Amino acid sequence: MSSLVPFDYVILRAAPRIQRGEFINVGAVLYCRALDFLGAAWDVDPDRLKALDPAVDVDVVCASLEHIRAICAGDPAVGPAASTGIGERFRWLAAPRSTVVHPGPIHSGLTNDPAADLDRLLDAFVR
Repeated sequence: MSSLVPFDYVILRAAPRIQRGEFINVGAVLYCRALDFLGAAWDVDPDRLKALDPAVDVDVVCASLEHIRAICAGDPAVGPAASTGIGERFRWLAAPRSTVVHPGPIHSGLTNDPAADLDRLLDAFVR
């Protein structure tokens, strides 16, 4: 077994009506400096999202999550945030904001396989 290294993560939340303070977890972003990893994954249940706001545009929420995943991947087509180093990208994505999709608090863990832990976070907090 490889030695474990630290990682940080945020759970992504969708709040269709941000003023109400209600949200559901829809994704995660995981950053592991030691393994040069930054990734995002998401899984939106439209019925759960519509329970908070029947008028929510699920496609807009999914597009926002896909944009986050593209920033993690460093896709230059999504803007200047994607062209920075992965640590800076994570800090930018983890910064608090009042948008329909926003990050929760930063948490930490230990890993030797960040991609597997990203999937584990989805299972534990989103699905």
